[in-house]
Amino acid sequence: MFYERDGKLYFERKGETVCLFAQGKNALRVRATMNARFEDTNWALCGGEDVRAEISADGESASITNGKISATVSKLGQIRFFKDNKPLLEEYYRCYEYDMPHTPSLRIVAREYKGIAGGDHKVTVRFESCDGEMIFGMGQYQQPYLDLKGCSLELAQRNSQVSVPFALSSRGYGFLWNNPAVGKADFAKNVTEWRAESTRQIDYWITADDSPKEILRNYTDLVGRAPQFPENAMGLWQCKLRYRTQEEVLQVAREYHRRGIPLDVIVIDFFHWTRQGEWKFDQKYWPDPAAMVEELRSYGTRCMVSVWPTVDKKSENFAEMDEKGLLIRPERGSQCFDFLGDSMIYDATNPAARRFIWEKCKKNYYDSGFTMFWLDEAEPEYTVYDFDNYRYHLGTDLAVGNIYPRCHAQAFYEGQKAAGQTDICNLLRCAWVGSQKYAAVVWSGDIQGNFETLRDQFAAGLNMGIAGIPWWTTDIGGFFVDVKEEGHKELLLRWFEWATFCPVLRMHGDKGPSDIPALDGREYGGGFCHTGLPNELWSYGEDVFAVLKKFTQLRVAMKPYIAEVMREASVNGSPVMRAMFYEFPQDERCWRADDQYMFGSRYLVAPVLYAGMRERSVYLPAGTWKDIRDGKIYAGGAVIRTAAPIDEIPVFEKSGT
Repeated sequence: MFYERDGKLYFERKGETVCLFAQGKNALRVRATMNARFEDTNWALCGGEDVRAEISADGESASITNGKISATVSKLGQIRFFKDNKPLLEEYYRCYEYDMPHTPSLRIVAREYKGIAGGDHKVTVRFESCDGEMIFGMGQYQQPYLDLKGCSLELAQRNSQVSVPFALSSRGYGFLWNNPAVGKADFAKNVTEWRAESTRQIDYWITADDSPKEILRNYTDLVGRAPQFPENAMGLWQCKLRYRTQEEVLQVAREYHRRGIPLDVIVIDFFHWTRQGEWKFDQKYWPDPAAMVEELRSYGTRCMVSVWPTVDKKSENFAEMDEKGLLIRPERGSQCFDFLGDSMIYDATNPAARRFIWEKCKKNYYDSGFTMFWLDEAEPEYTVYDFDNYRYHLGTDLAVGNIYPRCHAQAFYEGQKAAGQTDICNLLRCAWVGSQKYAAVVWSGDIQGNFETLRDQFAAGLNMGIAGIPWWTTDIGGFFVDVKEEGHKELLLRWFEWATFCPVLRMHGDKGPSDIPALDGREYGGGFCHTGLPNELWSYGEDVFAVLKKFTQLRVAMKPYIAEVMREASVNGSPVMRAMFYEFPQDERCWRADDQYMFGSRYLVAPVLYAGMRERSVYLPAGTWKDIRDGKIYAGGAVIRTAAPIDEIPVFEKSGT
């Protein structure tokens, strides 16, 4: 049965209700449920509901149109999408009831509901796969594939894995799985499947337009965009695991200042505190943080401080937070995290918990001058990722867990904004759809230091941008690193050269091997946790330092251009790092270019991603291109072979930009 109500198209059959309506430009949203009514949850989508669609229906079928996109629904419920009246995407059915040229005896339907204890459903939504289609976006996965066609992706947050379920198709559409449930997305050759382990309804959104840029604009119109990136964070960020004392931080900053190297940000890592969940400095090693911040400011350096969501049961805040229900609750056991303590995790999906942690951090950090926060462990990280074992304020982890990092970013962004801050920029290890509007710089997690991992980060950064997260970075050289290993200097140089053309240029890592003794014998506080080897630009020898300094100076010189690119991200949602097809959607070779990219619209960057490589091929699209290293001019529309010595990265500037 079809009917129209309040500008929306409804279909009912066999206990299922399906609703299609216009939301945003050239876009449709689909909800479906086996319950008596729909849940009034927007999750990622905000705004655009006042768009009116064209709807028609009779006893056999119905249709709905919003600009370039339209959909038809058959009398048995199959949905087909069209762009400018040409087939775009259709649901997958292999069932007796459907008049289709496929084997019906399989009894497979597009929208499948499996009841689970508690009344919710495990759902699967299936679409026909299209030969030749390429898929991009979806967040960050530790694999080297830019084109995700053929990939199976877990929809779950882990250390170094970021689920942002927005996919951009080479067929001219963008698809948002508007559901924070743990699940899976399979972009197989024979079928596309989206699964949620526990949910009350199906909810997805699709837009069709003429270019990737227009698709990203339509998408970010509704999920939000990053604010303007602060100019005073566009240069070098210095970090290591870990600066243990106030004096160590100041010595590093003073040395940068003495050498004349601009340092925009220096970062204080974990266990500067007394216990996890106390969110304050150990005064034994940090006697006057406010004075430290003032001295850093005199060098033009901002100071970022690490905040973990973990709460040690021995901490001063645990009893109050437990009593007030501000912690994630395990269904089994009494622990969430066991790194250097028996800890629970604060529940960022609870507004009261967000206010609690911000008030503590405002008192102990912000009021002393700290205006940047490193929100580590933001997935959150569990000792064991048993997603069926945790319950949040908004629901079970299985049903809502993927939204946690966005809520965590929201806690600090809203607190800083209420305090009057305008240059907000915080670092997180995870994200979900819309995290960008809370000023989140996402980094790629605790990764290995090798060229294989570097290639994984290359694909991850581009796909994060396509998923709507423009502020992204990595631990240069990797997090887990033995700096004594042969080849590490080459890796560090290649990684730093590439990172110069990433949204954020950031030195970090647990640089080993290290046998540096603890500062004291306590089993808590700022002195007992280990530290890695030095990680400043000059820490790897004068030959390496000369190259890193050269690229740091290049980064500083590029700040006006970087500001332009960041402004575009805040205006229309464009990534900072852009897959080649984003700027050249009519060029088929750009859709398949997976080892080069555009830094904004002006610079083509061709990083060296393999050990020992001293030259490489680069595809230059149509136009005229200048090698920024020597000024040589090339005609586009061809592949060239270019030199890539150890102290250089091939970068080409597009004429006319």
